[in-house]
Amino acid sequence: MAAMGVNKVGAGAGLDGSRGPGSSGRGPAGAAVKAEYSSGDSSNSVDPVDAKEELLEECESIWKQMEECQSKLMLLGKETVLKSDDQLSLLTMQVKALTAEYNQWQNRSPEIISTNPDVLLALGKEELLKVKNDLEMVLSTVKLKNKQLVEDLKREQQWLDEQEQLLHALNGLEEETKTQAERLPRRSTALNELQNKMLKIQLYREELLNALGEFLEDHFPLPEKGASSKKKNSKEPNVELITLHEILEILINKLMSTPHEPYVTINESFWPPYLELLLRYGIALRHPEDPNRIRLEAFHM
Repeated sequence: MAAMGVNKVGAGAGLDGSRGPGSSGRGPAGAAVKAEYSSGDSSNSVDPVDAKEELLEECESIWKQMEECQSKLMLLGKETVLKSDDQLSLLTMQVKALTAEYNQWQNRSPEIISTNPDVLLALGKEELLKVKNDLEMVLSTVKLKNKQLVEDLKREQQWLDEQEQLLHALNGLEEETKTQAERLPRRSTALNELQNKMLKIQLYREELLNALGEFLEDHFPLPEKGASSKKKNSKEPNVELITLHEILEILINKLMSTPHEPYVTINESFWPPYLELLLRYGIALRHPEDPNRIRLEAFHM
């Protein structure tokens, strides 16, 4: 920034270091300063405030020169409308002039505004201070970014550890599944054999039940109605009796459904001779406290 300002201002100041009009207003103080620095007396240096004022005066002088040049350009007035060929030739000349000026500025070395060491020292300090502030801001930004990157790295590392643990667990589960898959044919074979056995047992049970039912229907039928005169003269209501097969089926279902409470309450549909038959041959048992309740003997226990 300071180098650009120096280059622009140096264009109006001249190559020989002479100062433009309006800069002579410093009076004897400027001459005294130059005399002191030319004599090499370093003990009596100029105040930095005076050096800053000197620089400001030089800038104001250059600015006045630029304003004068701009006013002269404004007095020339607007260009008249030219023909197409004339306008093209004029534009070509302007391009050549601008190109030459551009090359001249490229080859020109920057000029120093002032040879006053205090002025140069003040500019250098200001520029270094700006650079220092910019670097401090960049440093704080970089530190903050590094801190965020460290936190992000910790989170990513934690996530990576979790993923590795999950992968290890999945690998173990895969190995276990493969082992179970290898054992599955053996288990399926044993299961099929067991199911076949159960099916055979169920078929055999049904055959036994059918045979038992046919045996009981043939040898233990229900009593005929009106066979007993006592039955006719009794005042008890006519109740439909159940067969011995049905009595055994009730006792079996009760024992299998509720083994903790296998007793069945006797009602009028149970024919007493069949009950006596079951109790006498140990097929059924009475309740030790209630004689109106019986249960089937647990032959399977």
